[in-house]
Amino acid sequence: MYHFKKKLIGLLIGILCISSVNSQIDTLLVYSKTMQKNIPNLIITPDNSSGYKKPVLYLLHGANGNYTEWLKHVPALQEYAKKFDIIIVCPDGGITSWYFDSPIDTKMQYETYISKELIEAIDSKYKTITEKKGRAITGLSMGGHGALYLAFKHQDIWGATGSMSGGVDIRPFPNNWDISKRLGTYPKNKDAWEENTIINLVYLLDGNLKIIFDCGTNDFFYQVNKNLHKKLLERNIAHDYIERPGGHDWNYWSNAIKYQLTYFNDYFKK
Repeated sequence: MYHFKKKLIGLLIGILCISSVNSQIDTLLVYSKTMQKNIPNLIITPDNSSGYKKPVLYLLHGANGNYTEWLKHVPALQEYAKKFDIIIVCPDGGITSWYFDSPIDTKMQYETYISKELIEAIDSKYKTITEKKGRAITGLSMGGHGALYLAFKHQDIWGATGSMSGGVDIRPFPNNWDISKRLGTYPKNKDAWEENTIINLVYLLDGNLKIIFDCGTNDFFYQVNKNLHKKLLERNIAHDYIERPGGHDWNYWSNAIKYQLTYFNDYFKK
């Protein structure tokens, strides 16, 4: 009897430990009519069975990455989804889409895909809060640019946004990361570059969008992030800006996401 009770207690403890850690992970294929292809997206949902609608964080990857990058490098996202009781959506944004609707490449229409096609798919399949008070978007590097870009242009969809080590001004990098393949070369397509860089979209803000962004002091995007912070201060646009030692790597981002999740959690609860 003693050994039976001991085994039973051990089994119950094991079950409790599994249920306390696990979140559900789905790969959702969404067909983009705009780009005429199926696009994979990784979805992390809390493992509780409550029926109420949950807020959603859209989490974007960087250049040369894909929809699996975040979970591969930060497996703690499963714990964070449960801790904050949110759904985390990691879309595939192409290797170097920059999350634009490219004016020169019809196969790169990721602004329309994420802000319309993906949103509709997520809201139809999962129990989500379908208003901007229940949506936030952030990302790293190219994804940091993408998150601010999409949120600045679609403030009716997202109520909060963030960026980690984001390319918040693309103009100093005319020959990098295939940006010229999306917008054309800077000398011949200056207007497209000027109209699609984050720092020039600040005029769209009216103070209602919640914003947090950060960058490591050893990052090649450090100066452009400082410039964005300065411009937001000049415009009296409320935001949280963090700079700390660090480079353009997963050591930095795995730490940064914890701060941003706390920020977004406060927003969702309000």
